[in-house]
Amino acid sequence: MNANFETKLMQLLDQNKDEIIKIRRYLHEHPELSFHEKKTSEFIENYYRDLDCQVRHCGDDYGIVVDINPDKPGKKLAWRAEFDALPIQEKNELPFKSQNPGVMHACGHDGHTAYLLVLGKCLIHQPAEEVAPGGALSMIKDGALDGVDDVIGIHVMSTMPTGTVQLHAGATQTGRANFDLTFTGKGGHASMPQLSNDAIVAGSYFVTQVQTVVSRRLNPFDVGSVTIGSFDGAGSYNAIQEQVKLKGDVRVMNEATRKLMKKNIKQIIKGTDVTFGVKSELNYDDNYPVLVNNQDLTKKVENWIKESKIPEVTAVKDSGVVNASEDFAYYAQKKPACFFYVGCQPEDGGIYPHHSPKFMMNEDCLIICARSAASVISHYFA
Repeated sequence: MNANFETKLMQLLDQNKDEIIKIRRYLHEHPELSFHEKKTSEFIENYYRDLDCQVRHCGDDYGIVVDINPDKPGKKLAWRAEFDALPIQEKNELPFKSQNPGVMHACGHDGHTAYLLVLGKCLIHQPAEEVAPGGALSMIKDGALDGVDDVIGIHVMSTMPTGTVQLHAGATQTGRANFDLTFTGKGGHASMPQLSNDAIVAGSYFVTQVQTVVSRRLNPFDVGSVTIGSFDGAGSYNAIQEQVKLKGDVRVMNEATRKLMKKNIKQIIKGTDVTFGVKSELNYDDNYPVLVNNQDLTKKVENWIKESKIPEVTAVKDSGVVNASEDFAYYAQKKPACFFYVGCQPEDGGIYPHHSPKFMMNEDCLIICARSAASVISHYFA
């Protein structure tokens, strides 16, 4: 490793700690939803406009690739940050609280973008991680990984203590599928149920039966979940509903489980149709794959961060598997990848999970993100 290069890079980050926080707060105050990040994308592009690098739009309108020394031979490392927000009304009282009603940076993407903007090294800025199919696929299709040898990303985690850096080799985050399901029966009057086919009863039966996919169809040593996040059958007191609409979420840790769960969910839907005399319409979207961290690269990243002895880092350890899904998994299917975590638990110990309207990060995590990235970059190009 070029120790002199790393030392200078760490010193530069020291000088720019306040700028990282300033940018993060600006982005937090001006969030934009997935695939609508027009002003955020412009902000990123303008930040790099006068710097010695190549900047181009990539993917679905707002993705940006910033290439340092694009014509230089040798290894090429891609570093990804996402910058979309969520359709959530913020409930924090902050001087930089979201100014866009119903939109909030409730997952830390504002912090991801802020530290990478200042770090300014071989990176990929990506929009729309939160909404399937995510921004990664269009970025890849548009050449974001062309010539890249390895790709790395960081996510801050409110459930992990600030000061910790956590990694896991192999299958690390769940794969995901979503489905929209409609049951249509025959509506009628509540006093004459025999003349109707009640879609609410059919939908309710499906909700309970679909849980048996996990409890009775999966190997107990496998991992999977089915969640019904929306059940829309609004009506009146005395009317039997003709139609209900449901939204479901499926999580898995391997692709064989994905196929098994999809097959059994479809079987239960078919059985519900027959049992209750209703007709179903299913839109099943297999989207994010399981995120698999490259064993060799992840071990190197772990060792590099440990070797750098970053003063703000209190521990570097194995995170174990992480429940959430990430479209970074698409990058990991194409190139050796490492996606790791930096704790951002608030100082008061209060933990509001990601996507909560009261999500809060300890901004001390931002310099840890930047220093960890600097450590990896310094070692990688040694």
